Amino acid sequence: MSTLTSPTAAAGIQDCWNVIGVNGDQSCEKLEQYVHCRNCDVYASAAQQNLQRVVGDDYKKDWAAHFRQAASKDQQLDTSCLVFRIGLEWLSLPTRMFVAVAPIAKPHRLPHRTARGLGGIVNVGGTLYPCMSLADLLGIDDSEGEAATNRHTFARLLLTQWEDQAYALPVADLHGILRYASSTVQAPAATINKGLSRFLSGVISHDDMRIGVLDEALIGYQLARTLR
Repeated sequence: MSTLTSPTAAAGIQDCWNVIGVNGDQSCEKLEQYVHCRNCDVYASAAQQNLQRVVGDDYKKDWAAHFRQAASKDQQLDTSCLVFRIGLEWLSLPTRMFVAVAPIAKPHRLPHRTARGLGGIVNVGGTLYPCMSLADLLGIDDSEGEAATNRHTFARLLLTQWEDQAYALPVADLHGILRYASSTVQAPAATINKGLSRFLSGVISHDDMRIGVLDEALIGYQLARTLR
């Protein structure tokens, strides 16, 4: 859709998120506080202006022509996931598993609980969550890996829900939500370590990233088993 007229450009709105924000060089000082431009008051103000803009005839024609086109197989993005990094591995789980993203917090150890993968409990907004280490469960060295050049990296807690139990999963980096066509999922490479490969249902490619698609049911079962 890059050939279509930009609504913000048409309205004369300064789109700083495309220059110094998440879609630009990510040098904005507010990113450390807001994590993503969509949480920023500047972005919210621009969105309000965008909704109030006068829509021109050319803009309407561009989008009418776009939606008259028949969808190709490559455009049928029927699946969405949240992409995150642990160590050197970029991984994903279905978006329906996630409740929220929170700042990283140090877990408090639970006495007499030494199950592999159970890091303890964390307090997020007054609610206690069992903190589960996917690195331990998947056999990944989480001391490895670093951010791409010119990209801010923030370790985060992913708050997930599986059946009736919530969990906090610490990750080294968060790429965000990705929509993709399920028909493009490829088989995992034979070189992937066995601890991780048995939890993968496939691999997807995005830009220069190879992202492991974790099996939702297997991960959910393993989290519940570890907590018992």
